[in-house]
Parts: sequence; C-alpha cells; structure tokens
Amino acid sequence: MSVFTEETRERAREIISRYPADRSRSALLPLLHLVQAQEGYVSPAGVTFCAEVLGLNKAQVGAVATFYTMYKRKPTGDFLVSVCTNTMCNVLGGQEVYDTLAEHLGVGHDETTADGTITLEHAECLAACDYGPVMTVNYDFFDGVDAATAVGVVDELRAGGRPMPTRGARLCTLKEMAVQLAGFADERDGAVADGGPGEPTLRGLRLAQQHGVSVPGFDPNTPIRSKAEADKAAAEAKAKAEAAKPAPVEASAAPVKGGDGASAPTPGNAGAGEPAPAAASGSTAPDVKAPDDKSPQVRTAETRQPDAGTAVPDAPGTKVPTDSTAPEPRDARSAEAAGVAANRPAGDGKPAGDEAGAQERNLTEAKAGTDADGVGPADANETGAQK
Repeated sequence: MSVFTEETRERAREIISRYPADRSRSALLPLLHLVQAQEGYVSPAGVTFCAEVLGLNKAQVGAVATFYTMYKRKPTGDFLVSVCTNTMCNVLGGQEVYDTLAEHLGVGHDETTADGTITLEHAECLAACDYGPVMTVNYDFFDGVDAATAVGVVDELRAGGRPMPTRGARLCTLKEMAVQLAGFADERDGAVADGGPGEPTLRGLRLAQQHGVSVPGFDPNTPIRSKAEADKAAAEAKAKAEAAKPAPVEASAAPVKGGDGASAPTPGNAGAGEPAPAAASGSTAPDVKAPDDKSPQVRTAETRQPDAGTAVPDAPGTKVPTDSTAPEPRDARSAEAAGVAANRPAGDGKPAGDEAGAQERNLTEAKAGTDADGVGPADANETGAQK
C-alpha cells in the first residue's frame, strides 16, 4: 500500500500538467518537495513515487534528490534551524551562535532533537551578509542574532510557539514550507499577512528615491500578460520589423567609372562571356570563400601557419602574394608523421616506454619472492635503489 494519499497524487498530476508533455521530467524538483511535504523528508518510497509518475528510473531521481541540500534524506524535525558561519557572519559571531545552540540542544550538524522538534544545520552562507549574523528557521530569517537570541528562539519553538521572523511571513513547519516550494499557496489564515522588510533593504530604497534611481519606463501597475498575449505581441513586433526592412537595392544600369575615367564593367553591364569582377577586399587576390568542410582545428592551424602552396586565396589570416614567387610549401605532414612514429602512445596499463616483457618478469619475480639475481625481499629496496 502506498504511503502517499490521493491528495498528494492529485497534486502531483497538477504539477506535471504545468509542463509541456515532452518536458514532464522538469517537474521533478517540485515533486520532490511534494513528497517531502508528506513525509518530512525524501524517503526511498518518495523516490519511487517520483520515478513512477514521471516515467524515470530511481537512479535518475536519486541523483537529483542527493544533489540539492533542501531535499532531506532522513527524517527531519518540524523546524530546520540553520546558522550561517561563513566569513561575514563568522566575524560577527556566527560560530559562537552555532556552538551555543549545539550545546544547548545536545545535537550536532544535521541532527534532530529527541522530541523531533528541531534539526540543527551548520550553513555555509545564507545570502544575507548585511544582516549578519543570521539564522533561518525553515528558510525564514532571524537577523542580527547572538547566542542568547538564538537560544530564546529554539526554546519558544520547542514550547509550541511561533516566534516572528525578522523578515518575511509567520513561521510554518518544514512540511508546510515544502508544500509552498512545490508551488502551492499557503492556506493558513493570514499566513502572509505578517512580517516586513529589513532596514538595510529599506535604506537602499530610500537612497534610490533620494537620488532618483529607477528602472527606465518601469510602471509597477503594469499587469502581467498571459502567454497568449505575450505570443501575440511578439508576432506583431516581428511582422512590424519585417515590414520596416528596406527593399533590396537593384543593380544600377549606369556605368561605374574606373580609375582612368573609363567605364568599368559592373554585374549589370558585363560583356557576354565576361565574368563579373569580385568585390574589393583589400587584397589583390580574388575573393574565394573559405572551404566549410574543414574541421575548426585544421582551419585554425592553417590560419596560424598558412601553406602558400595550398592556402585558399584571401582566406581568413592568409594572403597569397601575387607580385613575387610563392614560397615553397613546407612538408608539415611529413614532420608530423615522423613525430608520431618517434613517440608511440602509452597503453592503458603502463607508462610510455615500459616494455610488457619487463613488467611480466617483475611480476613473476615479485610472486617468487626473489628477483633474477636471487636477492630476497628484505634486500629489494636497497637493490632497486642501486639499480
């Protein structure tokens, strides 16, 4: 019998429906939060559940569940208390806060109190350096804490209370938080009515207002368009851009004067049987498109050291002289072949230069306990050093 309720299965179907039919595996992250919301962690049964509804194997699901730290792989308390001890918070006393809590609760990193209420976590960074030292409870912030403040928070939690975070909405349990992370609204009455911004954040807003810093053309009352409206606007913008393109310029019938005042042939008035001249490229050689069938490595090598005998005229990085004799081509391929022959590649099981016969002989001697000279194992190191 499955441990997951029909409500969980219905929510799983709703999550999967948010993604295109051929991209359903993208729903794995919220689905993992969903199973964690029911069991308090991602259990083997949860991995199996996600694999079944998405048509994946359990190894694929497990690889994702073990990569992200927000997915817990063993039962976790109702409240995950994370203390930041990274550089800024540590300087301000974060390590002292963590050590005090560990001693007060009698648990270490990623351990849960006996009553199942608190799981303590040693966090590397909680991305709130201007509020340090910081501590989060189920990812809601308690800013500028010290050892005494942190102990007061966990004691209130263990007594059944819900201390108010410094920023954000009122606290919820880890399971309730996982429901929100799965993409569902917090259904508790007034759950998001409390809380407020932090003073450093307000300070930044006040400075922006004082100096007139704002996003150009930003209107906070602009409604968010639906996907259909956005697609329609994009199609209209594309059609408008196509209509604004200039018409192609036709070739002029008027002759173009050459340097001596004579009419120069153009694509429109070239004589019968006369090819149209190539466009000027800064080189006296005719413009020829570089071949596309060469690998990027070959093209790069030719650009760095072009062979005048085989280089394509006017190819990128090359210039074939036309007012003197072309230099003799260098036999680079022969030199490369000689280098390869002189440096045999190493095998998978031995370094380059070692002979298989010598290796087999050494192995045989090691098994026998003596080398070819009859030296015993006790003298092996000294004999080897002498050799």
